[in-house]
Amino acid sequence: MTARELLRTALLLVVLALATTGCVGIPSSGPVTEAGTGVDPGVELGYYNDPRPPTPGASPTEVVKGFLDAQTAIPLQTNTAEQYLTASEAETWRHSRIVTYATASPAEGSNQVRVQLDGASQIDARGSWLGSLPRNDQELTFTMTREDGEWRIDDAPDALVVPESWFGQAYRRVSLYYPDPTGSILVPEPVYVPRGDQLTTSLVEGLLQGPVGRATGIERSALPAGATVDLSVVADSQGVAEVDLTGGAGMPAEPDATLMVAQLARTLAQDPGLTGFRVTLDGEPVTLSGGRTTFPMDEGQTLDPVAAQSTSLLFGLREGRLVLGVPGDMEVAGGPLGTAVQGVRSVAVNLTGARVAAVAGAGDALLVSDVRDPDAAVTEVLSGATDLLAPSWDHAGRIWAVDRTSGGATVTSVRDGRRTEVTVPGITGERVTRALVSRDGSRLVAVLDRPAGDRPAGDRIVVSRLRYDGRGRPLGGTRARTITWDEQPRLAVLDIGWSSATSVVVAHRLGGDLYQVRTLPVDGAPAGVAGLATTVQERPRSLVSSPRATDPVYVVTRGGLTDALSGSRVAVEDPPVTSLTYVG
Repeated sequence: MTARELLRTALLLVVLALATTGCVGIPSSGPVTEAGTGVDPGVELGYYNDPRPPTPGASPTEVVKGFLDAQTAIPLQTNTAEQYLTASEAETWRHSRIVTYATASPAEGSNQVRVQLDGASQIDARGSWLGSLPRNDQELTFTMTREDGEWRIDDAPDALVVPESWFGQAYRRVSLYYPDPTGSILVPEPVYVPRGDQLTTSLVEGLLQGPVGRATGIERSALPAGATVDLSVVADSQGVAEVDLTGGAGMPAEPDATLMVAQLARTLAQDPGLTGFRVTLDGEPVTLSGGRTTFPMDEGQTLDPVAAQSTSLLFGLREGRLVLGVPGDMEVAGGPLGTAVQGVRSVAVNLTGARVAAVAGAGDALLVSDVRDPDAAVTEVLSGATDLLAPSWDHAGRIWAVDRTSGGATVTSVRDGRRTEVTVPGITGERVTRALVSRDGSRLVAVLDRPAGDRPAGDRIVVSRLRYDGRGRPLGGTRARTITWDEQPRLAVLDIGWSSATSVVVAHRLGGDLYQVRTLPVDGAPAGVAGLATTVQERPRSLVSSPRATDPVYVVTRGGLTDALSGSRVAVEDPPVTSLTYVG
């Protein structure tokens, strides 16, 4: 594992310990484990927690306190918690979401016990973070009754209610992968799943729930609608998992069978103990070309835009010419933007490193050409703009351009010479200073500037989900949501970049002569201090990053190029390179 991957893993663990986040596969009764993985969940978590059942003669408030404590069992189970409920409530209690809290303060009561939660957030059944619990819902009411002479809860909240510190130890952040509307790429959705032997089953159960909420036009699922996991996902001694599904609409035809296997492969690859998997639907094995019924974990890797088909070369401008290479060894590109000065100020290169888009020096036009072919034409694909930001490429060869006009930002997609203006509520018409589109084309992240006269002043980082039709034509974006920033009142963002497929890296002023480079998850879950990657004294001019873990993150300063993780100086280009970037 690289140093960057190790740091990212550590950051996520702290994020989970400090942030209010969620889960997939919430346990309903008894230990939920997978046979054959050889990993004991208590051993992985480092401890067991076996909560006590109700004690005879406990007061209503003591019963409620015991009920809350019983929900923090390790390994995960709710058998003990159900003993605090009346018999009828235990049979009907459903907990399809999780509520996390910083503190819980039960008040003394008899027929009713009220519990005030502080710092409460909620997570849906699939494990997606939903944000802060509405203020009116942060007081829980437990209706109490006597049963067999003992106080029991007769009306419990429809959620697991657990401390955020416990949740950070018991759950981990992963992604579920779904095809985009064209079936040409997989889109990651961050969720939170239980640690331990439940991981693989939880991932499959999460996928089977399908896209939720505002996912129409963003993604779909190739797994059979209505299918469920038959018991649990079992891995043999060789690490090959048996994914046995029942119900649903029957065996999918090609290409959905291929997409289904790719979905499972990319999602299950997050379980390091797996080497492959097989899938059955109502006992019938899923079979792909060549009669294959056992699939490796890299099946469908070409549908992942962060994977091997994207180059790790750096690109930029030196004295107005396009250059490419690695730090300290950047050579002039062979195409028209390298062999001649075209008067451009920023560039972006497609994922394979073959095509370049460049913003004209005045910011009024977008040019496209070949990176290496000296005989290629330079084509103006967008003209009449006001002040174009640096563009982005996605997996489908779409170029995304944000123009800062007098009336606010406009968002335009350009593909094969066809221009489509895309309305993105919360970004269109706003004062945008930075913008990124994810390689899978599903997310637009932007920095919005609030003038000093506004309250609160400072910058905001927002994210919108981009929608398409079945032919990959942009339809618009969802309303942009603010990515939480620890409620910091003023923010001065200098640059943003992708840190992973579902997180961004941000350079911002910390105060005085100090600056920070830190990560934030795009689902809006609070990152707390876990987002900190490094603190620097020299003002960052820009960031150079990509969603691939093996690509280093660089900070560009007046003094040159610095590795964001180690803080060491990497290279000083002479003459200096501007608009330095990875592909995308």
